Amino acid sequence: MKNLFFFPALIAIILLMGSCKSAQKVAYFKNIDSISLAASKGLYDARIMPKDQLTITVVTSDPATSKPFNLAMGSTLSADGKLGGSTGSLIPYLVNNDGNIEFPVVGTLHVAGLTKNECEELIKSKVKPYLADSENPVVTVAMSSYRVTVAGEVTSPKVVPVTTEKMSVLEALAQAGDLTIYGRRDNVILIRERADGQKEFHRINLNDANIINSPYYYVQQNDYIYVEPNSTKAKNSAIGQSTTLWFTFVGILTSVASLVVNIVRN
Repeated sequence: MKNLFFFPALIAIILLMGSCKSAQKVAYFKNIDSISLAASKGLYDARIMPKDQLTITVVTSDPATSKPFNLAMGSTLSADGKLGGSTGSLIPYLVNNDGNIEFPVVGTLHVAGLTKNECEELIKSKVKPYLADSENPVVTVAMSSYRVTVAGEVTSPKVVPVTTEKMSVLEALAQAGDLTIYGRRDNVILIRERADGQKEFHRINLNDANIINSPYYYVQQNDYIYVEPNSTKAKNSAIGQSTTLWFTFVGILTSVASLVVNIVRN
């Protein structure tokens, strides 16, 4: 009769030990107190890549002066080559595979590889010759298509827009509701496409605080982040409905046997 209670107790102990071991893999930055974050010093600037969409605005003291440099919905080109028509939403510029955009009046500009500020300075230098010497145009560039994708063992897989043009991999995961308890913290996969179209992947260990020093700490536009399921999730997915019913039957049988033993003893 003792064996009837011994085996369930043994299974419970094994499961408890396994859960304690798994808990050690859940925490982020386990070695945060023992590493230096000096390598993480510096401000991140995203760089423009082919197929990015740029929203560009040129502002001058006289709106009529800057109007030819702002490509807006509803604008029309007259016979003499001047931009006219009603003012509407700005049309984004699509960076082509060569890294160029066609800017009104100025012509072809190579913008791939530039930061937002560098692109603004480039456009400003190209626009100024067409303006009065006293005019100091204000140029604003925004990457309107900056986004990353988070999938796998997260609470809410989604495409995450990056409105600030700066987001860490941790922020991207948080936007997706963070990892589920079944997600592997030690082997998050980041798939990235370089400016020349070459794809590459990197494995990220969130248990290790050195991720903060990593060149892959900040995401780039169109990054794909995939969280692998851990062994527990993989084993659970292998259990079919019949197996689940079998375990349920064994549990009921054990309960009934325990009840019978108690009745006999009394």
